[in-house]
Amino acid sequence: MTKETVLANAMLILGTEVVRGSVKIKDGLIAAIDTGTAVPSGAFDMEGDFVAPGLVELHTDNLERHLSPRPRVDWPHRAAILAHDRELAGTGITTVFDAIRVGSILSDGKKGYGKYARRMADEILAMRDTGSLRISHHIHLRAEICSETLIEELAEFGPEDRVGIVSMMDHTPGQRQFSDVQKFKDYVCGKHGLNQEGFDDYVTFLHGLQNKLGAKHEAATVAAAMRYGATLASHDDTTVAQVEASHGYGITLAEFPTTVEAAEACHANGIATIMGAPNLIRGGSHSGNVAALELAKLDRLDILSSDYVPAGLLMAAVQLGELWGDMAKGIATVTQTPAKKVGLQDRGELRVGLRADCIRFSTLDGTPVLRETYSDGRRAF
Repeated sequence: MTKETVLANAMLILGTEVVRGSVKIKDGLIAAIDTGTAVPSGAFDMEGDFVAPGLVELHTDNLERHLSPRPRVDWPHRAAILAHDRELAGTGITTVFDAIRVGSILSDGKKGYGKYARRMADEILAMRDTGSLRISHHIHLRAEICSETLIEELAEFGPEDRVGIVSMMDHTPGQRQFSDVQKFKDYVCGKHGLNQEGFDDYVTFLHGLQNKLGAKHEAATVAAAMRYGATLASHDDTTVAQVEASHGYGITLAEFPTTVEAAEACHANGIATIMGAPNLIRGGSHSGNVAALELAKLDRLDILSSDYVPAGLLMAAVQLGELWGDMAKGIATVTQTPAKKVGLQDRGELRVGLRADCIRFSTLDGTPVLRETYSDGRRAF
């Protein structure tokens, strides 16, 4: 006999409203949604806690933190993937697009970085296929435009890998995320211990790479995304011209636009903006770019990403709900909207027939306290 799970007497966060009711889970799907405070025999009493869809994370660097917990430490990959998976389940994330870099610098032994994307993707996909992971994992390839090996690394992937997102990233100093070169200097010199001469040489080297390969790499990234059938995203758009170029490429997601002007241009061109949850929670960008709160107040923030703090995703969505006076709208930035923007029509809402990805949480002085996570109908946390 098929086992049913009923989460009753909950504040259900639906697509556009919050209602008191219950959710019935059967065979990994949402089988029924009812209103009221009744707790039927055998149901679990949520005691008035919120029950929301599981969170959908489109861009997180969290896996890299587990792969390299200290500088020059390479942790066993399967152990890192498992730790990452369990951590996300414990923060309410039930669907994640694991960001993996493609494009390496091999000619500079000290400041360069090596290839790892194909091997990393193989390990994630193998663990997913064997049922070793608690939540739903997808591949997000971060294409480094300012690199030496991007084209050959993109060629290692194909439609069979079901890559979900390809994001076009250009970290050349003096533009986009590092328009303030001092911010880039602080980051690079702190990481590699460079003096002024070493830093100047490195900047010259990167500018040379971008001038030589930038246009070819952008074209190859657009072509690769089309070949994979993946959603194409931009990264750190700063100017209206950059957004219009993104629109011309067919980009539909803008990760972390750095100015109000860029966010406004994204809205005008039908490109959804993704902002970092840590930016919203901290009240500003650590790179000195536009504050997520400013875009939220302008209604130019569509999706939140945990970026480098998984626990921040639910926290920031609740803060948006309070800011907008609409909890359903706040939660939609981490559930319904990201799912739809990457073509996942089977999740992101509490709706009959969709995947039973859902979370239970309460709040403590405005801070969400996660109590349960269900992924595909199974308790994951």
